[in-house]
Amino acid sequence: MIARGLPAVARSAKAGLLAAAVLAALAALFAFKAAAKMPDFEVYWRAGVRAFAAEPLYREEDAHFRLKYLPAFAVLSIPAGLLPLTASKAAWFTVSVGLIPILIALSLSLPPVRRRPAWLLAGLTFMLMAKFYGHELILGQVNLFFAGLIVAAVLAMIADRKVVGGLLFALAVVIKPYAVIFLPWLAAQREGRALLAAAAGIGAALVLPVPIYGLHGTAALHVAWWQTVTESTAPNLLNADNVSLAAMFAKWLGVGRAAALAATVSAMLLVANVAALFAVRRRVVAPAGLEAAMLLTLIPLLSPQGWDYVFLSATPAVVYLINYDRDLPALLRGVTWTALAVIAFSLYDVIGRAIYARFMALSIISVCFLVVVSALTALRWRRAA
Repeated sequence: MIARGLPAVARSAKAGLLAAAVLAALAALFAFKAAAKMPDFEVYWRAGVRAFAAEPLYREEDAHFRLKYLPAFAVLSIPAGLLPLTASKAAWFTVSVGLIPILIALSLSLPPVRRRPAWLLAGLTFMLMAKFYGHELILGQVNLFFAGLIVAAVLAMIADRKVVGGLLFALAVVIKPYAVIFLPWLAAQREGRALLAAAAGIGAALVLPVPIYGLHGTAALHVAWWQTVTESTAPNLLNADNVSLAAMFAKWLGVGRAAALAATVSAMLLVANVAALFAVRRRVVAPAGLEAAMLLTLIPLLSPQGWDYVFLSATPAVVYLINYDRDLPALLRGVTWTALAVIAFSLYDVIGRAIYARFMALSIISVCFLVVVSALTALRWRRAA
């Protein structure tokens, strides 16, 4: 019995050593790269502190780092605010690192047919999206959690767990309000149970602050939230890291009616494209994965405040393109891989700060993701996914 138990002990020891090494590496990475940064997480932490004390959430003195999330988000951030800032940062940094392989693994479950080995899909996806993951960690953002929730919700829908899927979509709306883009998608599928669950979840989120702020205070918070979101859009259009269609045309044409019209027409065309792909979904097996990948990719483009790191939500789209790249027309396949390479290696440490600044000023990253959208569209029309 002792002899048979030795291998198990050895395996446990190896697992313990590996876990200790991973934790040590995370601690070192946090100490050297993120401890003094993570400015976006500080916004969440401060919101949790204020919510716990029933203080106003949306303040002009916060300037660029004003909270732009729903009041319910601040209530959910209270546990983070109960910890010292550095400890809270370290905890969220560790969670976020763990969310990267989870998001990739969930994304690998979306395509109905796997045409590439899992290790190749995961490795290439990580390499192509690594710069967005890194930026996410340094900022302390919540996009990894958001994207993971959406993909988990879609997988729940595919598994016929409609209520679970709807509740996950509702939670995603609380984390990032632009998850509402998935509600019309659910309606188009006539997923009544999922829609009801999502509506109930969102309704619960809207009243979540009531025990702390009261009815009138909660209503005032939502008005302040809306004012904050709408008033902070225009000043950010020319920010180099803004990758939205609105920002792209503002950079090309200047802020004004022409840019606004071009962005609006382009957004309408992209939405119409999604509707057209949905109309022919019966031609393919398990169409939901590609549609969700498309919507996740469109979020940074359609949102007026779509920042470059939000493109990590395109992780499922990259998985689809790697998996089905042989189904693309030869020319589009070459253009797509070129766009993915530009996306992956457009780092100021690689191309230099001056070229990188010009690269972002021309919104080339947005154009590259429009190529990704075109490739996803081609996969549907060619009945590949």
